[in-house]
Parts: sequence; structure tokens; C-alpha cells
Amino acid sequence: MEQKIYWDILQLKGNEIYISATDKGLCYVGSPEEDYEQMVKRYPAAAFEKNPAALKPYRDELTEYLEGKVVEFSLPVDVKGTPFQEAIWGALREIPYGETCTYSDVAEKIGKPAAVRAVGTAIGANPVLITVPCHRVIGKNGAITGYRGGIA
Repeated sequence: MEQKIYWDILQLKGNEIYISATDKGLCYVGSPEEDYEQMVKRYPAAAFEKNPAALKPYRDELTEYLEGKVVEFSLPVDVKGTPFQEAIWGALREIPYGETCTYSDVAEKIGKPAAVRAVGTAIGANPVLITVPCHRVIGKNGAITGYRGGIA
């Protein structure tokens, strides 16, 4: 049986951001540069259904966050990856709002201090931008080193 994924577009400041969710939670938040095909590519075996009503709570919470009205997400996420990726994504969700940490910090947090490059790869595979805050991870020298949604 195909997994059903509901999707919609978050309109924000002239940008279109594709978002999708399963019955269990948010499973994808794209960047303004990513389109419908890129969203579907992440879940090739799923049946996608446009459903603005199902995505309304997620659209509202993301909008409130991006407008600075809320600083924590209360709605569930439903992300699937390898156990290593899921450990990384869980560690990212523990980085407090307004704070940053390094790739090395994340590697140490999950008990794999030598896996800094693998941490970077797992962060780059994060399917839920913003909600799983990969944007809070910076290079050891304090520089922003890359972001799927673009540095800007």
C-alpha cells in the first residue's frame, strides 16, 4: 500500500515553499528554490494529494515562526532516514532557538566525535528545513558553511 502524503504551498514574502505531511506529522519543508518535483523525489513510492486543509496547522506554525511570533514548534514531524540520520536530526531539534553549535558539537552529542563529515552529510539530507533546525549548525570557525536552502 502506498503511503499517502498531503502537500500544499506556503506563500511567504513572495516565496513559495512546498510542504508536505503524513498522518503522523510534517515530512517535508522545502526551500524557495525547490519545486514540486524535488518534493516528490524524496518520497518516490508515495501517493501525493494536494490538501490545504490538512497542511493548514503546519503552514500557520511555520508562518508564525518565520514572522518571529513563536520560537518552538509544537506540531509533530515524521521524518525517516537511517538510524544515524535520525540521531542527527533529533540532536538538531535540541539546539535552542537563537543558539548555534558546530558540526563537531553535533557529532559529540550523538557519541561519534570522529564523524564530523558524516554529520554534515546527514544534516544536508534533512527533509524538514526550519522545523528540524539545520540552520543552527555552523562551521568550527563560526562561518556559515552551506545550507540546502541557500546561504541567503
